[in-house]
Amino acid sequence: MKKELNAPYIINSISELHRLLQLPKPAHPLISVIDLSEITCHFDENLKSVVYNFYSICIKKNFTGKLKYGQNYYDFDEGVLTFFSPGQVIATATPDDMALEGCWLVIHPDFIQQYPIARTIKEYGFFTYAVNEALHMSDREEALITSVMHNIDQEYRSVIDSYSQDVIVSHIDLLLNYANRFYNRQFITRKNASHDLLTKLEELLSDYFDQENGSPTGLPTVQYLSDQLNVSPPYLSDMLRKLTGQNTQQHIHNKLIEKAKVILSTTSMSVSEIAYHLGFEYPQSFNKLFKSKTNLSPLEFRQSFN
Repeated sequence: MKKELNAPYIINSISELHRLLQLPKPAHPLISVIDLSEITCHFDENLKSVVYNFYSICIKKNFTGKLKYGQNYYDFDEGVLTFFSPGQVIATATPDDMALEGCWLVIHPDFIQQYPIARTIKEYGFFTYAVNEALHMSDREEALITSVMHNIDQEYRSVIDSYSQDVIVSHIDLLLNYANRFYNRQFITRKNASHDLLTKLEELLSDYFDQENGSPTGLPTVQYLSDQLNVSPPYLSDMLRKLTGQNTQQHIHNKLIEKAKVILSTTSMSVSEIAYHLGFEYPQSFNKLFKSKTNLSPLEFRQSFN
């Protein structure tokens, strides 16, 4: 039965992925390291949009096609590392005669279920970054990641014993630690782009809270700001945290309190009016946030000017 063209095809197992790509059966049903150069067929039109129900970590080289995430396309070049967690919709557009290069590690959640990494892997924000926020690696970084993947490949293809899974999970943990370090490096080396993003964020928040008739749509959300800046929420928060020590929600609160202080000190609007003007549904919520940030209630802050 054919899938609707607009409906993503769900791939539940690694064995199914191998079958669809016409690869030999995986050496282990819950983990696989795929050499992209061995892929000689591509998903047909019914499988151009897929959902993997397993973790995916992929190094792509000489990738001349496009990968779509959400509404954005991204062109790959040398040494690009991407991460996808289970349940994300991925769409590809590649020429049928394209020769792929790189390495693809796929891990079913069941493989790591009994290990601490089952929890910590969910804390790595880069698994939910958009494709255009992929990790661009130096030659040295690429060699390190490739080496770890090679070690995983060797281990899971060897004779399995009581230590095999522990060793493989340790390598996965090492790979994620390397990726975390390299992403932090990328935030630093791309400081100009990060500062531009921070400037645009500040302008967005200022415009939002400076609306003449207040904020009719409520408080700005992290998702709203991310959409306006064309980045994913996790990437925006991680970038801001690296640059300023604060995440996106904290930036929203800081700008909100800054605006509230101006209104309290320069107008006669009541606290309730200010709360509604800033987008709060309930004045009590505004009071609570203001006091948590300033150690003063809005009225106490206003009285300090008299």
